[in-house]
Amino acid sequence: MLSYDERPQAPLYASSSVTRASRKPSVMTGRPRPHRFIWIVTGPAGCGKTTVAKYLAESLKMPYIEGDEYHPKANVEKMKHGIALTDADRWDWLVQLRQVSVDRLDSTNGSAGVVLTCSALKEKYRDVIRIAAYNDHDVIVRFIYLRADEKVLVERVRERQGHFMKEDMVRSQFSSLEEPRVDKESDVLVVDVGGSEMEAKRRSLDAVRRSLALDGRSSEC
Repeated sequence: MLSYDERPQAPLYASSSVTRASRKPSVMTGRPRPHRFIWIVTGPAGCGKTTVAKYLAESLKMPYIEGDEYHPKANVEKMKHGIALTDADRWDWLVQLRQVSVDRLDSTNGSAGVVLTCSALKEKYRDVIRIAAYNDHDVIVRFIYLRADEKVLVERVRERQGHFMKEDMVRSQFSSLEEPRVDKESDVLVVDVGGSEMEAKRRSLDAVRRSLALDGRSSEC
């Protein structure tokens, strides 16, 4: 297997069975421009989003965007005190992450994509970012869901120093989590990250390379 009023009205899930609008031709060649990817590394706190995303960005030679850096101060203060964010708290943040990703694609000549971290716990949150692919038909959105047991992630966060996200927030996020469904969200790659950090990195990169191969792009990166 492989989010409000702003949810997409077009088909939501990018797969071989979904007909996309024609891509805009390049001014120089008249040919359709190559696809550009937004890779969103998702999952609850402690799953390793930042670690995996930085590794993917370096391996794929793509810009890296840390989603947490775009949270408004009010959101950060809530999370520091173990207060769960509401949909309203997250909405503008998600829209901003989508726009930042597209802007980075547009400003980075020659890059085949960007790598973004975002918890994207609910389907409707993922839908907000999916809109990028319907505003610009050169863009393909792919999510990399890092899956691990709640107990494992609580232990990881408990050992983490200096981060605003505490172990209570892991439990809160699991209570809100809507895991992607294989029969609906075909643009999500699921990676088991219950093992070591290096295993998580390698499995994630392998999943991305397989997806790129299926999309007809070279996986030489």
